[in-house]
Amino acid sequence: MSIREHLDISAYLVIGPENCNRPIEEIVAAAVGEGFTCVQIRSKVATAREMISILEKSAQVIHELGKSDSVALLVDDRLDVVLAAREAGIKVDGVHVGQSDIPVEVCRKFLGSDSIVGLSARTEELIDYVKTADVSQIDYFGAGPLHKTQTKLDAGKTSDGKFITHGFEEFAELAKVSPIPVVVGGGVKLKDIPALVATGVQGFFVVSAVAGADNPKLAARELVNARKNNSLKK
Repeated sequence: MSIREHLDISAYLVIGPENCNRPIEEIVAAAVGEGFTCVQIRSKVATAREMISILEKSAQVIHELGKSDSVALLVDDRLDVVLAAREAGIKVDGVHVGQSDIPVEVCRKFLGSDSIVGLSARTEELIDYVKTADVSQIDYFGAGPLHKTQTKLDAGKTSDGKFITHGFEEFAELAKVSPIPVVVGGGVKLKDIPALVATGVQGFFVVSAVAGADNPKLAARELVNARKNNSLKK
């Protein structure tokens, strides 16, 4: 069974070298060890070779934790990096793209049917998109931002320079109409988890809440436990 068939986006870490002041693999190990289920390597500053090195180290710590078959390791946008890493023998499970990035059909063609392809867009665009789109090539949607965030300064930014964040009601609507799982992020903090769970989305993604924490292991544990505890109350 491929990891795509049992993809779990309930607790999703997005991380790159610009988001942390310690080795990325240490934070990946802390998050996955505490129950994070998906890891995305995202960087606008790292070179392709640097990204491949990060993926190799991240894949290794996931393997050492015995979770290579259950925790997905993805790359933001860089289909070329995924292919090059795989050529080097690194287990990379797929790619995450935006609506203005490489088309999902192209990603699927090059990565194959066992790989994961995620797609993100502004929430209001996704709500319209999912009503008519063919989502057979996509495994999940990434939505947001919930709050304005320093880790992705263009998230929620409109063409006239204004910022639009989204309320829990919009995420609930998206979860209701989407035929595939939805993960929400953008400045998500521990206090947001109960309300996010209540919307019906399948997961949350964070950057700073773990990568920027004084104690990433504790931060990851608190987030995972908050989601589990509030899911049990539903």
